[in-house]
Amino acid sequence: MRRSGERISSAVLHTGMAPEPPRTHTDWVTLKRLVPYLWDYKWRVMAALGFMVVAKLANVGVPLLLKQLVDAMSPTGGRASGFQPGDVATAVLAVPVGLLLAYGALRLSTTLFTELRELVFAKATQGAARRIALETFEHLHALSLRFHLDRQTGGMTRDIERGVRGIESLISYSLYSIVPTLIEVALVLSILAVKFDAWFAWITIAALVLYISFSITVTEWRTKFRREANEFDSAAHTKAVDSLLNYETVKYFNNEAFEARRYDESLEKLRLARLKSQTTLSLLNTGQQMIIAVGLVAMLWRATQGVVDGRMTLGDLVMVNAFMIQLYIPLNFLGVLYREIKQSLTDLDKMFVLMEREREVADKPGAKPLVFPPLSPHPSPLAGEEGAIPARIDTTVRFENVTFAYERARTILHHVSFEIPAGKTVAVVGPSGSGKSTLARLLYRFYDVGVPGDPSVFGGRITVAGQDIREVTQASVRQAIGIVPQDTVLFNDTVEYNIAYGKPGSSRAEVEEAARAARIHGFIESTPKGYQTMVGERGLKLSGGEKQRVAIARTLLKNPPVMIFDEATSALDSANERAIQAELKGVAQHKTTLLIAHRLSTVVDAHEILVMEAGRIIERGSHQQLLARAGRYSEMWALQQQSTEQFEEVMGM
Repeated sequence: MRRSGERISSAVLHTGMAPEPPRTHTDWVTLKRLVPYLWDYKWRVMAALGFMVVAKLANVGVPLLLKQLVDAMSPTGGRASGFQPGDVATAVLAVPVGLLLAYGALRLSTTLFTELRELVFAKATQGAARRIALETFEHLHALSLRFHLDRQTGGMTRDIERGVRGIESLISYSLYSIVPTLIEVALVLSILAVKFDAWFAWITIAALVLYISFSITVTEWRTKFRREANEFDSAAHTKAVDSLLNYETVKYFNNEAFEARRYDESLEKLRLARLKSQTTLSLLNTGQQMIIAVGLVAMLWRATQGVVDGRMTLGDLVMVNAFMIQLYIPLNFLGVLYREIKQSLTDLDKMFVLMEREREVADKPGAKPLVFPPLSPHPSPLAGEEGAIPARIDTTVRFENVTFAYERARTILHHVSFEIPAGKTVAVVGPSGSGKSTLARLLYRFYDVGVPGDPSVFGGRITVAGQDIREVTQASVRQAIGIVPQDTVLFNDTVEYNIAYGKPGSSRAEVEEAARAARIHGFIESTPKGYQTMVGERGLKLSGGEKQRVAIARTLLKNPPVMIFDEATSALDSANERAIQAELKGVAQHKTTLLIAHRLSTVVDAHEILVMEAGRIIERGSHQQLLARAGRYSEMWALQQQSTEQFEEVMGM
């Protein structure tokens, strides 16, 4: 039985080119990438901005009305020199009811227009997040197998999760906090400069400049600690996901404590990074409060002096204090907001970089779907057979002088040429690492032929129905091929879902028919939930043989014109193997079939057998022809027969 070592050696250890170094964009470039997604909702954006401006005008109007109320309570107009405590009762009676109602209306308007802004813009925010997440998901599926063999699933999914969340945070913090605060600052400065002397505006400007400069400088310094924390968070998540996905392997080797130590090492690094982040955050908050306190004291001192001198009313003093409170409350969070915006931009940029990752295997511009022309009867070129080929369409597969390498330093296939005529079966056998499974990956166009980084090497070509698979769309090629892999991975869903995955939208009757053909219907019916039985993560609730039969069933349901059986019955017992082999032989009768095998008993009925070694075809012919030749195939057959006889002797069969 061929072990998964071949798969590891050919697909993981030799994945080829080194991973692309991480790329980053400037914040402005990231923002520029985001704008088109929001501009799809331009009317909502404009309406939200309008509501935001109205909300801020109402907010600024509150201190102005408060001033009028306080002044109205003073019979002398609020001047310090003429205010007498005994006049309070008269002042209270004299308070205009209209001012109180206007004050309440402005307070309500501030909240009302703020909520309207968020309500109107919510669709734009969620729509942009959904579209970007979907495009990233689709792009990841479009990337080559090489990328997915190099990826770290836990870290990548965390990057996507943070990127989507970053869109919402970025819009929330910028549109709902930073921009409104800037508008309010501009309005307040204008009022202070026009209504009072310029010192009020200069003190406010000086405090704001110092506050913003300090916040940005310290936050930029703190960013590296936040970035480290995120990296350690992704690393810890990756280790946790990888360990849980390989739960059985951990148990086999009794390595729970080892995995816990590895995870704890990442958590400890994350803890230290977060402690540094929290320490520097405390420093930032303390410095901000000090600047705010100094600025507020300076403003109130100036206003108090104006009241004493008679240049200002008590209402003016209250208004200045209210303005400062309204300004500095949101500014209190400026450091946090700036940090979160920077982090959101970083997270969003990581997702945009994923979206920009070049597709190693891409459709050519204007590529058309694969077509299967009608096939005229003609003599079969294989094994001396005569008569018409039973297939009705041309599904002939050809490997023409194919040379391929996962990496430049090691070539896997050397000038491999063979043909699988329409409706015939060609088997490929050979030792592990000889390149058998690579043929299936190339036919599926997971990779393109040739040597990466060396265009001087002619890679040959692979054709289906006479069409180079590089000239047609990948989707049409993969739609025309069905595969039963040796290593079957199932979705964490029901048995019915996993079988129906071969042809989405299939009826229950079609699913059951495919399950019967794969000899698994009886087992499914014997379970308490039948076809609604959950198979668990990667199908771990099923045995190897059960998973393989589910894989056979979904491929039979797909019913493609070209089939690949990659050790399709390797995990089955002898009785089921013989039964399913007979079923597969019947299914493959009128299909173009590539049969990859290590056990030679499974290929004796193939129309042609290719013997591969070190990426080359060293023998070819029918089973009888290869035995008569007394070459490498004959040696392999003799060794396997001897092993089978010894096994049966030991088992008393």
